[in-house]
Amino acid sequence: MKTPATELLDAKGVRYETHRFDYVEKGGTSHSSQMLGVDEHQVVKTLVFEDEAKQPLLVLMHGDKRVSTKQLARQLSRKSVAACAPEVAQRHTGYLVGGTSPFGTKKAMPVACERSITTLERLFINGGGRGFLVSMTPAALVQVLAPTLVDCAQD
Repeated sequence: MKTPATELLDAKGVRYETHRFDYVEKGGTSHSSQMLGVDEHQVVKTLVFEDEAKQPLLVLMHGDKRVSTKQLARQLSRKSVAACAPEVAQRHTGYLVGGTSPFGTKKAMPVACERSITTLERLFINGGGRGFLVSMTPAALVQVLAPTLVDCAQD
C-alpha cells in the first residue's frame, strides 16, 4: 500500500515491514495489537495536540499508555497542550483519524516521542491508512523524525 508515509520512508531508505488488518472504528491499539499478535506496548499511537497558541504537534505514545498533558506541556515549555478535535487533526496531518502516521504529514510539525519507545526492540506505527501499520526499529523512527524525547506516559 502506497501512502505519503511509505513514500517518505522509501525516500529516506528506511527498512520497514507492512502489516494489514481489518480496521474497526474506535478499535485503537488494543484491536490492532490483537489482530497482529503483538504486545500493545509495542504499538505506537500518533496523537495530534495543539498548544495554547493553537500550534500543532505530534505525540508518539505506547498504545497501552495515556499522555499526561501537564507533564508534556512542562517538558516542551508550553503553557498547555490539548488533543485536537478529529477534523482539526485531519487538517494538520492530511490523514483520517485512525490512519494518522507521523510520517509524510501535510504540515511539518514538531514531534514529541515518549522516551521509552526508543528502548523497544521493534515498534509498530501507523503507515498512513486505517488498518495499516508499519514496523521498524526505534532507531529508524528517530532518524526520520528527530523527535523530542519526553517522559509523559501514564497508565
